[in-house]
Amino acid sequence: MRPVPRGCQAGFFHGLYKVEPEDFVVEEIPAYQPSGEGSHVWMWIEKRGVSTIDMLKEMGSQLGRHQKSFGIAGLKDAKSVSRQWVSMDLGDERECDDLESDYFRVLDVSRHKNKLRLGHLRGNRFLVALRGTKDGDLEIAQQNLVELERVGVPNYFGEQRFGKRGANLGKGLEILRGDVTTAARRMPRRVFGLVLSAVQSEVFNRVISKRIDRLGTILTGDLATLHKNGATFTVEDPAVEQSRADAMEVSPSGPMPGPDMMVPTGEPLEIELEALAELDLVGTEFNDMPFGMASGERKPLRMPVSDSSARMVDAGLELSFTLPKGGYATSVLRELLSETIWFGRDRRER
Repeated sequence: MRPVPRGCQAGFFHGLYKVEPEDFVVEEIPAYQPSGEGSHVWMWIEKRGVSTIDMLKEMGSQLGRHQKSFGIAGLKDAKSVSRQWVSMDLGDERECDDLESDYFRVLDVSRHKNKLRLGHLRGNRFLVALRGTKDGDLEIAQQNLVELERVGVPNYFGEQRFGKRGANLGKGLEILRGDVTTAARRMPRRVFGLVLSAVQSEVFNRVISKRIDRLGTILTGDLATLHKNGATFTVEDPAVEQSRADAMEVSPSGPMPGPDMMVPTGEPLEIELEALAELDLVGTEFNDMPFGMASGERKPLRMPVSDSSARMVDAGLELSFTLPKGGYATSVLRELLSETIWFGRDRRER
C-alpha cells in the first residue's frame, strides 16, 4: 500500500476510466481566439476515438492538403472526446464547413492572421467519468480535490510519452549509449525527437519520485519556476521563496536534460545526477544533437489544479478540473485512485 500523499488525506478510492471515449472529455483552453481575419482558416473540431495526428491525416486526405498545412496547439488523447482548434494555411472556409468523418466534426470555422503553433494554449479542461466507484467515494474525491488545489500534484509525464510498453524510452536510451549520428540519419526526424524526449521525461519523472515528499519545499540550490508564466530563476533566499511556494505561486523545477538547461546546485543537483546515473547517463549525452533537438529545459516538479469538482452521474463518479498546458490528467487521477486503471488493466505510471 503506497503512503497517502499530502493531497489525499481523505484516502484513495477505486475506479475505471477510459472505458468509453465519452468517459474522458478534453477541451482545449486557447491562448487566444481567432480574430476572424487573415490567411489561415481556423476550425474548432470535436474528435472521438482517434488521435490528433490521425485526424489531421484524414483531414488532409479529404482536402487534398499535406499534413504540414495544418497547425495545432497540442495533441489530444485518442481514447477520448476532445475539442481543439486546428488551423490551415491559405484555406477556403466553405470547404471546411462540411468537413467530417466517423471520427470528427467541425463545430466552428473562423480565420486568423497566423498558423496555430504547438504550445499556443493556456491549458485543458478535463471531464473524467470513473466507473465502478462506491458509496462514499464522492465525499473522498471532493475533499481530496480541495487539497490538491492547495498543494498541486506531482507533474509526472504520462505513459503516452514513453510509447507502447516503454518502446520510445528503450530506443532513446539505446541511441544515447550508441552512435547518435547514424541513428539520426536512419530515423524520421519526428520519431528521433520523440525517443529523445522520452529519455528526458524519464529523468524528470525519477527526480519527482526522489522528491515526492518535498515537491513544495524549496531547497538550497534549487531553481524555481513561476507558475503564472513559466519563468525559471535561481533561488536566492529559500525562506522567501518558500512562502510563495506555500501559496502555489512557485515550485521547485526538475530537469529535461540538454546543453541549454539551467543546472541547480547542492542537494537538488545531487538528486538529478542520481536519477541520470540510474539510467547509466551523466547528462552530456544530450549535447550536440542533430536538428537542435533535446536542447534542455526546466519544468516545475508539481502542477497546479484549478476549477475542480466532483459529482455522481449514471456512469459513476465524474471529476472535472483544469490543468495548465502540458499537464496530464493521469497526474491528478494517480493522486486520487488506489491504482490507475484504464480498460481494467493496471496502468500505474513511473
